[in-house]
Amino acid sequence: MSNNQKPVDELSDTEAAEELAFLVTELARHDALYHGQDAPEISDADYDALKRRNDLIEARFPALIREDSPSRKVGAAPSLTFQPVLHARPMLSLDNTFSDEDARDFVASIYRYLGLIPDHSLAFTAEPKIDGLSMSLRYENRRLVTAATRGDGTTGENVTANIRTIGMIPQTLPAGAPDVLEVRGEVYMAKSDFAALNAEMAAQGKPLYVNPRNTASGSLRQLDAKVTASRKLRFFAYGWGEVSEMPADTQFGMVEAFKAWGFPVNPLMRRFHSADELLEHYHQIERERPDLDYDIDGVVYKVDRLDLQTRLGYRSRSPRWATAHKFPAEQAFTRLKGIDIQVGRTGALTPVARLEPITVGGVVVTNATLHNEDYIRGVGNNGESIRDGRDIRIGDMVIVQRAGDVIPQIVDVVMDERPEGAAPYSFPTACPVCGSHAVRDINEKSGKVDAVRRCTGGFVCRAQAVEHLKHFVSRNAFDIEGLGSKQIEFFFESDDENLKIRTAPDIFTLERRQETSLTKLENIEGFGRVSVRKLYDAINARRSIALHRFIYALGIRHVGETTAKLLARSYGSYEAFGAAMNEAGSYSGDAWNELNSIDGIGEVVARAIVEFYKEPRNVKVISDLLEEVTPESAETPVTTDSPVAGKTVVFTGSLEKMTRDEAKAKAESLGAKVAGSVSKKTDIVVAGPGAGSKLEKARELGIQTMDEDEWLALIGS
Repeated sequence: MSNNQKPVDELSDTEAAEELAFLVTELARHDALYHGQDAPEISDADYDALKRRNDLIEARFPALIREDSPSRKVGAAPSLTFQPVLHARPMLSLDNTFSDEDARDFVASIYRYLGLIPDHSLAFTAEPKIDGLSMSLRYENRRLVTAATRGDGTTGENVTANIRTIGMIPQTLPAGAPDVLEVRGEVYMAKSDFAALNAEMAAQGKPLYVNPRNTASGSLRQLDAKVTASRKLRFFAYGWGEVSEMPADTQFGMVEAFKAWGFPVNPLMRRFHSADELLEHYHQIERERPDLDYDIDGVVYKVDRLDLQTRLGYRSRSPRWATAHKFPAEQAFTRLKGIDIQVGRTGALTPVARLEPITVGGVVVTNATLHNEDYIRGVGNNGESIRDGRDIRIGDMVIVQRAGDVIPQIVDVVMDERPEGAAPYSFPTACPVCGSHAVRDINEKSGKVDAVRRCTGGFVCRAQAVEHLKHFVSRNAFDIEGLGSKQIEFFFESDDENLKIRTAPDIFTLERRQETSLTKLENIEGFGRVSVRKLYDAINARRSIALHRFIYALGIRHVGETTAKLLARSYGSYEAFGAAMNEAGSYSGDAWNELNSIDGIGEVVARAIVEFYKEPRNVKVISDLLEEVTPESAETPVTTDSPVAGKTVVFTGSLEKMTRDEAKAKAESLGAKVAGSVSKKTDIVVAGPGAGSKLEKARELGIQTMDEDEWLALIGS
């Protein structure tokens, strides 16, 4: 934790939820740029640091974890340029650790989850984390039939023709290999090949490529396989998807089998039995890193036994049995040219540092988020000094770091180089967009003043209204193709009644209004008949939409994609959800209690939802929207032969045959909903020794109760 970053344990619920909301949007944008467009704006270290901050906040505030949390998502939607490929098993990403202490905690967490004494009895593998493009190779009857990128983890891009140009990837497998085998690994470009390619580009007077990873990714997505073949791509195998017959019962054994079948595997992979051994190998690889002919950004640790991997299972985005220990950050000095204030859809005024461009570890950094006015002043949330009280002023020479809790971040100020006459920054008390008062609310629970200053203009504020619309049409919401930022701003600014879009329902009335308009959209520069028809078709295609997307699109504060899915799954239909939110407006009674009992919904989130529905303008927008679109009822998740699919389960008391985390994960994998408290909608209460009020309430309500053995018998474990 750097001395200029507010510690997570000092964040209020409101601050934490607001920062999680920011991180969701920011990381989703970078996912799309990195995975979908091969055009990242920030380095991997920057991205990892943003995710790290998100994970720290979620660990401290588990009730605020959002449905669209980066901890539950993988990659980005696959490109439409290539045919989609549905992965037989999801391709998940890894959680990250950033320190030796984190790595030790990972090992300890495995023993805790399994309920074992940390006696060095478990083996772990360690191997370099290649900075390339994830790839899944499917073999049927020992012949390569499909190669697909990771995409969003569920669906990838079919790049089989291009993969066939990589000589080190076998086209056929030897006798003895399984009939069905999906080998997963990383496609990369060697540093030496990258240098040779750039030398060739320079000799031809062409622009140079930025780095090997982006070049490898772009090369693999060429429509002409001959271009891919000319780029000298390489491959390391380290994992698998569907396999008809497993050749080994350990991670290490599987990789050895890959090697025997002709796949290249990393020679630095080792197997160890303690955190100390893992860390010794990590630091050895760190020292060798500059001399390797491929880029790496850390070391991956995995539980070796496959039966334990199965028992540990998965979070929504990543396996519990693996983590990536990333290498440390890099720092550089540059000038702070200015501070801009951005206004988000919740009215938050966010200061952004504009920097003299500086290259840090091969990546050009031009800006950094400054969080809030206290951060700039060098004052912590409780009035304590950060950076030893040094404030940040325009013109300062600052130290910029590419990793940490928020990236890029200003670590400190070089006071000896502060320009004469540099004045303390005066944070605006009026919204720079609409001029409305900007205030810092008082947290009702803690009594503290919120760190974030917000515009009070609401829908009067153009920035908030425009950002609401951008959110509404975004990929995880209504996902309306053809309504990007520029188009939204154009329609919002229009004074023509038949063109303007000021609220979400206006989107769905645009085509009807245009029918009687003298100003035709197709005649306006930048549109045209074909593009306008495509826009209308894209809008009309969203007149029926999944319930969780509808809820997420409303832009309720603290309600991200994850929370929206929880709500959709819990209430089933919009009619039930809307009615319950209106009924919960008194903050008491069954509706309020039911909302708070949803596992993953805390009081802060619940209050934000109820407050949203108490605002007449919001209710009017929703009412108008429902005249145009139909939210589909949520489907109850069904797991084959699961006796608990769709049921709500509460665990209480001590569990003796599995940990609480393991019990919850197992229930959810079978399609059950796990709640934190008992209500009329609870179906089953599993009570262990020491069960108290929850068990009593279950009996009062006539809810089915059972002990741990009965639960295990029910689910067949």
